[in-house]
Amino acid sequence: MWYSLGKFILKNRTILLIVLIASTVFMAYKASEVKMSYDFAKSIPTDNPKYIDYQNFLQQFGQDGNTMVVGISTDKLFTVDVFNRLNELQKNLRTCKGVTGVLSVSNTVNLIKNDSLQKFDAVNIFHAPYQNQNVLDSDKSAFLNLPFYRNLLYNPVTNAYLIAVTLDANVINSKARVSIIQGIEKPINEFEKQSGIKTYVSGLPYIRTVVSSKIAHELNWFLAGSFLLSAITLLLFFRSFSAMLMSLLVVAMGVVWSVGTMVLFGYKITLLTALIPPLIVVIGIPNCIYFLNKYHSVYKESNNKEASLVNMIGRMGVVTLFCNIAAAIGFAVFAFTSSDLLKEFGVVSGINIMMLFVISLIFIPSVLSFLPAPKPIQMRYLDNKTLTNVLLKIEKWTFHYTKFVYGITVLLIIFSVIGIVKMRSESHVVDDLPQSDKIYEDLKWFENNFNGVMPLDIVVDTKKKDGLFRNLKTIEKIDKFSAYMASQPNIAKPLSFVEALKFVRQSFYEGDSTYYGIPTDFDLPFMANYIKSLNSQSKNVAQSKSVLSSMLKSFIDTSKQKARISINMKDVGTLKLPEMLKNYQQKANEIFDTAHYKVTFTGTTITFLEGSTFIINGLKESIFWAFVLIAVAMLYLFRSARILLCSLIPNVIPLVVTAGVMGWVGISIKPSTVLVFSVALGIAIDVTIRFLVNYKQELPKYNDSVLETLKQTIRHTGISIIYTSLVLVAGFVIFCFSEFGGTKGLGWLTSLTLAIATLTNLVLLPVLIKSLSKKKSEP
Repeated sequence: MWYSLGKFILKNRTILLIVLIASTVFMAYKASEVKMSYDFAKSIPTDNPKYIDYQNFLQQFGQDGNTMVVGISTDKLFTVDVFNRLNELQKNLRTCKGVTGVLSVSNTVNLIKNDSLQKFDAVNIFHAPYQNQNVLDSDKSAFLNLPFYRNLLYNPVTNAYLIAVTLDANVINSKARVSIIQGIEKPINEFEKQSGIKTYVSGLPYIRTVVSSKIAHELNWFLAGSFLLSAITLLLFFRSFSAMLMSLLVVAMGVVWSVGTMVLFGYKITLLTALIPPLIVVIGIPNCIYFLNKYHSVYKESNNKEASLVNMIGRMGVVTLFCNIAAAIGFAVFAFTSSDLLKEFGVVSGINIMMLFVISLIFIPSVLSFLPAPKPIQMRYLDNKTLTNVLLKIEKWTFHYTKFVYGITVLLIIFSVIGIVKMRSESHVVDDLPQSDKIYEDLKWFENNFNGVMPLDIVVDTKKKDGLFRNLKTIEKIDKFSAYMASQPNIAKPLSFVEALKFVRQSFYEGDSTYYGIPTDFDLPFMANYIKSLNSQSKNVAQSKSVLSSMLKSFIDTSKQKARISINMKDVGTLKLPEMLKNYQQKANEIFDTAHYKVTFTGTTITFLEGSTFIINGLKESIFWAFVLIAVAMLYLFRSARILLCSLIPNVIPLVVTAGVMGWVGISIKPSTVLVFSVALGIAIDVTIRFLVNYKQELPKYNDSVLETLKQTIRHTGISIIYTSLVLVAGFVIFCFSEFGGTKGLGWLTSLTLAIATLTNLVLLPVLIKSLSKKKSEP
């Protein structure tokens, strides 16, 4: 069949090349329409309870992760020059595109009681720009007398101050977010330069945008780097520009098809699918090496170009097909998860790894048929003395040091199992960033001064319309729970409509800070008209509406049945967070009678935890199914349970060793590292298939002699396996130069796995075949 296919391809090479090139041009056109995705909720399935809670929350109270924060630390804020510059900064930020609100010390408001109209007049506390220090000091005293702003906009202990910048929710997940964040950074940088005060910037919109842009920029360089590295490696191996260019064209077409597929399926580039183009380059090059190596080895013996090309397709077609099937399975299993993020990655990568096979099968023999026959210098690598000596040593270990090979294998497994026991499953929002990165440093500054910026929202449902204001008990319970949360070490000051009521009560009693507390039954009848006035009387005062009246609106649903408690917290990681949430929920159940109240924890922090957990579990399941499907494919290919066992063991051990190394060096299991196992399995199994197919094909030539066949298989396939493995390892090593831990981990962990897989397939695999053979003359 494969030899007939080879003749068909060579006979119709011109038509096939035209079809291939035309379809690639079409895919290139579609690829030009690809867009970047900034939707970070796609990792959770839409029927997940946490996802449903979060969507309900968004419908009732609006976006939670749309605030960017700017911080400064100085004991000179309330000097005329610095304060005027701060005021200018908040005004400039307010005019930036995409900004809907800015809250800082300089534009805070106070409520002044107007007894004649029974209402509050919202007035600005500060009146910048200042010319007189005494006036500023007076306004400062009024500001510091308001507990509402304490630990919200300033930390009196550390002299740290915060500016909250609210962004338009419609641009948070759009392409415009990049330019908007850059526009906001300009006045911040100008303030830092003019005042000499260091600024700190954080918040989920900022972190996500900057990190996404950095990763996308890096991956473009890695794509170019993988092409360059592959070109150099191919040129060194084959000493032929034509072989190098032909191989690069194969993977270039593969990259075009992968991006075009995203567009055809209506997908956008995510942080996960952005990995596919560089991976296509790394995975596609071995196809070219397999074909070229077989072509050169056969031509060296026959000196007949056309016969060598037919023989190349006939002998390597099935090998390359199953190699690509195995690799595709390693990726495509993600398509069977419920996560859209993983599903898109699995669909695109699985389809295009198989497309690489089609491109290689058509393009390589067709182009080779138009080129001159290979020259002796281009086939010199087949007689590489260094590699020949290495293969002879491998052959010696296989047949004379079997017990030694098994002993080393057992020791490696013991070492790895101990390391696996040490492994932890934990991820952070910014844990792929180096600690020297400004994003990481700024986040830690906010954690040290304001206990973090990661949003956590709590919804208190009274289960009754107008249940929030039927009596003071609910308000008291919310205040009690808020006080409990505020006492926790990783939690910032909670905000709710109750805090606004405290502010109102202080204002009702002429600004006396001792009255900052929840209204009593005695207070409410007298304060009722004053509270109602807030929504209508504060419109002409800058920012007052967003500070106080919006708290009464955005923190209470329209039926006055549900209340929102908004909290910022530290990036504690997925290991600590579940236990913390469990404790918070227990305390909430103690305070709020579950028969009359329902307390729900939601927000971006919860969805991040759920998403990370779901991705990790999904990847673990994917690895299992990848093993099962690859085993089925191997069983179909070789029709032997013994060969199946021989094929799986050398590929399980590298994964076990890599997991053990992760445990020993303290690398946690997280989405960016668990991906390594499925990727490496799909690629490493190629070496096994290459070896076993050659073994099976050569066995009849040596009268079914296992020993003789193994010797010839090691010698004949060893060189191409080593070359291919070097290309793969080099292709992944380039990711080690990333500044992101996840990308770096993908690079060196996958390289380690593939390097070990090469050793196990060249050393342990033949030992297993020899040991498990029923007879000397039988495989």
